[in-house]
Amino acid sequence: MKNLKILIRAVKDRKEYIEYLERNLPEAEFVFDETKNAMDTFLKALFVAGDSPCVHMEEDIMVTRNFLDKLRKAIVERPNRVIQFFSMRKADIEIGSRYDYGRNFLMNQCFYLPRGYSKLILDYYDLWERKLEHPTGCDIVVADFLKNKKEKYWIHVPSLVQHRQCKSLINPRRSAFRQSVTFVEGVE
Repeated sequence: MKNLKILIRAVKDRKEYIEYLERNLPEAEFVFDETKNAMDTFLKALFVAGDSPCVHMEEDIMVTRNFLDKLRKAIVERPNRVIQFFSMRKADIEIGSRYDYGRNFLMNQCFYLPRGYSKLILDYYDLWERKLEHPTGCDIVVADFLKNKKEKYWIHVPSLVQHRQCKSLINPRRSAFRQSVTFVEGVE
């Protein structure tokens, strides 16, 4: 896919995770956290993406074998839809790939935004009324944006990335066990 950006939001302290992604996704760009604030880093990534179609990722993931081929194939099938490439819902097994409504958009491990959407979400954030309620709710702002547009998004199954079993840097009380049951064939 022409002009597709891959941006990985990362914390420099997670050197091992960054090196893994540099080996497996050499074409990706890193957007580093400079303020110890996940929302600031997310907004910076949206700005860097600009109007380009973009895959947004977090550094605490592992990728499936042939990740880029699988990713591009899924995007070519739905280039004008938001696509979620990580999910841990019961319906992943029961239904598989499917459309869902924005209000259910959850987790920002790896998702695709069509051309112009990163900028639209960045603009939407300025008007977003739940900033104080969800100061680190990067996924919630995307969910509310989609809900506001009355737009469905595509959940791709199997998950193309796996969330690592690690302590959340945003909220250490979050469970480390937030993995997809459909992820297969990870690469080292």
